[in-house]
Amino acid sequence: MIRAFAFSALLAALASGAGAQSLAQNNATMFAQIQKVHRLTAAQMQRIQQIFAASGLMGQGNPGPTRHPMTPAQCAARVPGGPAAYSNPRFEAICGNKYMAPLYDPRTQQPEDAKACIDMFEFPNIPCTYPVTWVRANEAAQICSAMGKRMCDAHEWEGACAGALEPPDYPFGAGSVATMRSIHNNRYAGSKTWAYGPNFRTGVCAQDSNKSPGCNGGDFRACGTNTYPTGAFPNCTSGLKVYDLHGNAAEHMNLPMNPNQMASAGSTSLGVTEMKGSWFIWDKYRAHEDWCRWRAPYWHGSKVMSGSSHRNYHLGFRCCSTVN
Repeated sequence: MIRAFAFSALLAALASGAGAQSLAQNNATMFAQIQKVHRLTAAQMQRIQQIFAASGLMGQGNPGPTRHPMTPAQCAARVPGGPAAYSNPRFEAICGNKYMAPLYDPRTQQPEDAKACIDMFEFPNIPCTYPVTWVRANEAAQICSAMGKRMCDAHEWEGACAGALEPPDYPFGAGSVATMRSIHNNRYAGSKTWAYGPNFRTGVCAQDSNKSPGCNGGDFRACGTNTYPTGAFPNCTSGLKVYDLHGNAAEHMNLPMNPNQMASAGSTSLGVTEMKGSWFIWDKYRAHEDWCRWRAPYWHGSKVMSGSSHRNYHLGFRCCSTVN
């Protein structure tokens, strides 16, 4: 049953002219894709639909202002071999799920040595679909759990991007997010890298879209999620075969503040929010750094599991899983 605040959110969407009916229709289509591709149970799908219903805004963008620069069919046509070419039976055997990539260090390990995996694409983790946005961090964690996965820790996303998973490097004794961030960024500043190479490049990732005219930075009525289909830029990949880590949608991650908050160690209470990557206008406007191991300032910071954690038109997520 939809809670009262969710019903209010739906009414607000209707009142804003946001096209709540179209949003619901788009979500229904996406739910069918998710169930078919990821082979979820009826109970899993029911839980995911409940989380979306409680949000009232979550989906692949407000259909009113959203103008996607590429269709799923155009994406399929530009991917060599089509979307099916992204299937990797070796990775699926390791991770136990479709479209996931093992996290490991190629300098000393093989994919089979991985203890964790990460979604190859932003949720819904299906190539040539649009990423989900307007999602809060706690909702992302809940959806990952419903999928039989979990939220990623910051170092896991960073390893996926840099092409080598390194041991967790959280200076827990530093005392604050800002100090921890400074220690970490100073450590890696001399070896900056992007998923696709050592220097930032335009034209490689899903970053040449446009911000909606009149978008003031976070208005559901005015700000379109003008994303590309996931996987539409096959060269926007890391050495571990993880895609769209730059551009398209920025991504919620967990930043543990103590060892008991690490998702990779089994925590479900989690730490504080960390935003990873960049979004769909980056070729035209780089608002901040987005190299692989860069940790962001504490923008819109909150506990990951806070019911008021930040959501926006360019902010999505992907999931990780622990290899048993």
